[in-house]
Amino acid sequence: MIFPAPIRLASRSPRRKLLLEEAGISVVVQPPQIDDGKLQAKNVSAEHWVAAMALLKALDVANTIHSKEKTNAGTVLAADTVCVHHGKILGQPRDANHARKMIHSLKNAAHRTISGVCLIRLCDAQRILFIEETTVKIGNLSDSDIDQYIQSNDWQGKAGGYNLIERVESGWPILWDGDPTTVMGLPMDRLLPLLKRDSKGIRS
Repeated sequence: MIFPAPIRLASRSPRRKLLLEEAGISVVVQPPQIDDGKLQAKNVSAEHWVAAMALLKALDVANTIHSKEKTNAGTVLAADTVCVHHGKILGQPRDANHARKMIHSLKNAAHRTISGVCLIRLCDAQRILFIEETTVKIGNLSDSDIDQYIQSNDWQGKAGGYNLIERVESGWPILWDGDPTTVMGLPMDRLLPLLKRDSKGIRS
């Protein structure tokens, strides 16, 4: 299936936009009206939750484009990411205290990070929906390390309260098994071949 440009990113995340641009994919940012940070998953698996949220965001933006812009050009790309620890879904922290509790619970343990992705072709509403998972282990962090991080407000808007590469660069002891961009909110290993395919094969 071919997903034509322009790629309309249904996300406010600067990290997702940067991941795409670094891979040579130009995007138009068109955030959905859905604020996933205010929603909670109940009685549903993490896999179903991220898939449903990605689909809802993509449909919201696609419907807005059709109704307001009156165009069928391009592709909508939406994603959702959560962490799962001891069977509990961790989305974005509600506030600083919530973020502190999240980080304390994740240290010295492994957790799963799951991203759902939806692509919708505007010309005919054809879509692809998939999920990817990466396991992350955060080592020991002191209380002062965590307090300093919470005060920085870098936890805001991030599943599990952290961004993988930012925390690695800051010196946190972190290991992972899988595609690190899945943890950053957009599994590029799986996504790029879909975005770079055209009618003649793979774009250069």
